[in-house]
Amino acid sequence: MKKLIVSMLAGGFSLAAVHAWAADAVTLQLKWVPQAQFAGYFVAKDKGFYDEENLDVTIKPGGPDIAPEQVIAGGGADVIVTWMAAGLAARDKGVPLVNIAQPFARGGLQIACPADGPIKTPQDFKGHTIGVWFFGNEYPFFAFLNKLGLSAEGGPDGVTVLKQSFDVQPLVQKQADCIHVMTYNEYGQLLDAGFKPEDLTVFNYSEMGEDMLEDGLYALEDNLKDPAFQDKMVRFVRASMKGWQYAVENPDEAAEIVVDNGGDGEEHQKYMMGEIAKLIGDGKLDEAAYNRTAKMVLDQKIISKEPANAWTHDITDKAL
Repeated sequence: MKKLIVSMLAGGFSLAAVHAWAADAVTLQLKWVPQAQFAGYFVAKDKGFYDEENLDVTIKPGGPDIAPEQVIAGGGADVIVTWMAAGLAARDKGVPLVNIAQPFARGGLQIACPADGPIKTPQDFKGHTIGVWFFGNEYPFFAFLNKLGLSAEGGPDGVTVLKQSFDVQPLVQKQADCIHVMTYNEYGQLLDAGFKPEDLTVFNYSEMGEDMLEDGLYALEDNLKDPAFQDKMVRFVRASMKGWQYAVENPDEAAEIVVDNGGDGEEHQKYMMGEIAKLIGDGKLDEAAYNRTAKMVLDQKIISKEPANAWTHDITDKAL
């Protein structure tokens, strides 16, 4: 390869042209719209960390009608960001996703209720309406209800589940007794809407020991059997975690990079990045956290059988 590049340069090609010719293409599908939740990837692209690994990375935004699992199954991405429960559910349905890295070591999912409302403990959920997002985001809540012995069928002995919009209006407009929020996003929206921290009763899944693994990187099992693809993922994960490290150490700059890539509202992105920084780990999947997540989705019958080969340390062992 080096001899070929030297030959191309001698033949009049610019270094930029040689680099563009040689770079390996990677398409990343995000779980949601551009925001600081994905800052590490935007930073890695903006700061040239992917270039340093000889990668030409395309970052595809998500949205309310985009399921990353379906995108990668259809060949529209090489790697996706999704939550472990959604990844395991997709694998159970025949999309052989494998977790290759876990940038988010901790989860940011919470349930927020008005402090002056009827719900003081999770046992008080019975007979009330709780808002939750779907598209795979409902799995932690359903698993938690299962542990509490509550159904999601409504009525006086169950919980009425409101399919929540991706904002805080169901709580503001009193359509639900509680809603789901992320520490780094909707909780801040509640504060912006006029709630003070003391006005809210918050149940944090991580603090309760009920959290499932959230944003991880997933690729298809068959692709990972190809040594060239595996090498590409090693370089991608290495550059991505370098991007995450930079974002954690430079949160305001990272937020500005996110805004430059379509993120909405610089101040909100800075708030979000500050909270996201508390969740980022070294990128290596914690096996105990995986086992807890897998057990919860199995107990709740989100998946039909105990998963096998759903994660690997091969990529992070080489990358980090």
